[in-house]
Amino acid sequence: MGKMIELTAGDGHKLGAWRAEPKGKPRGGLIVVQEIFGVNGHIRSVADGYAADGYLVIAPAFFDRVERGFDTGYTQADIERGRTFPPKLQWDKTILDAGAALASVKSAGKAGIVGYCWGGTVSWMCASRLPGLSAAVTYYGGGIVANSAEKPKCPVMSHWGEQDQGIPIDGVKKFLGEHPEVTSFTYAAGHAFNRDVGASYHAESARTARSRTLEFLRKNVG
Repeated sequence: MGKMIELTAGDGHKLGAWRAEPKGKPRGGLIVVQEIFGVNGHIRSVADGYAADGYLVIAPAFFDRVERGFDTGYTQADIERGRTFPPKLQWDKTILDAGAALASVKSAGKAGIVGYCWGGTVSWMCASRLPGLSAAVTYYGGGIVANSAEKPKCPVMSHWGEQDQGIPIDGVKKFLGEHPEVTSFTYAAGHAFNRDVGASYHAESARTARSRTLEFLRKNVG
């Protein structure tokens, strides 16, 4: 089990973060980026899972720039509220917060980033704008297509749901055509297929994607 800590970004902003440590010497560092629901129980369990796989993990509370300690569930009201946060954030500030997380895990060696939903887009932006990353993994990042002009500076793996109502597969195909360097996979699943809470979960796709992600991290981080 991890614990909440506090990070300080380059502009002095203080934000919460979930820190999960492996039992032995870390294989490397990993930043886990939240969905629009905050660093809630699911994201904390994802971070703990990667720690169990040997990584020193930090899951920053990016929404602390708008509301400290935001943590919610998955009702329609929760979804609608969660969606109000990203438009209130600026990419340069979000990258600073990711940089604080990267500094916190640098003692572990090489570091990667993995993000889900909104966090998938954050991972893509960090691959381009945050120096020092050795790998980036994106899960159904809806804003990636709109930010396809970004040029990643580290290896990137992306996971997409073929039945994702929020991210048209045609847009994904266009993005991949523009970025042949990205290792990409699609699954017979919808949005948030990795989240093992609620109807969106697709166990087979989640297991396969996680296996591929770990292989990718082993290769590029350690």
